Formats: sequence, structure tokens, C-alpha cells
Amino acid sequence: MTENSVAYLPDTKEIKQNENNFTYHAPKGNQKERYSVLRDKAKDLADLILVLCPPSRERSLALTKLEECSMWGNAAIARNE
Repeated sequence: MTENSVAYLPDTKEIKQNENNFTYHAPKGNQKERYSVLRDKAKDLADLILVLCPPSRERSLALTKLEECSMWGNAAIARNE
């Protein structure tokens, strides 16, 4: 990237947040168990969606969003503790 291609200068807080977002966070304390609880509850709901909703684009989107929700919940734990 050249100096001419820079349009914005991020502040220190944004730089730190970006670094944190792209860093591996090894589980500590009871984080592994909490990740599992979130994943298990999301899977329970995914199982319900599979049996209650007809195969469709909407069902696929619901499952995708639920997967994203589980991932972001776990990321909240990993990135902020």
C-alpha cells in the first residue's frame, strides 16, 4: 500500500481493536466450558429449525445466522476477557 492510497488514519483505539480481532486467543479459565454451552444451545435450536421448517432458502439463512450468532458469542468471550 502506498501513501497515496491511504484515505483514512485510524485512531489508536481502532488500531488496538483491529489487532485484537485478528489475534489468536487461547482459552483461559472456564472459557472452554462457556463456548460449549453456547454451541450446544445453538445446536439445539438448529435441530428444531431442521425439523420444524421446510427446506428452503429461509431455513438455510436461519441456520447460517444461528451459526454466526454462536461464533460471535464465543468471539465476545475470547476477545474481551
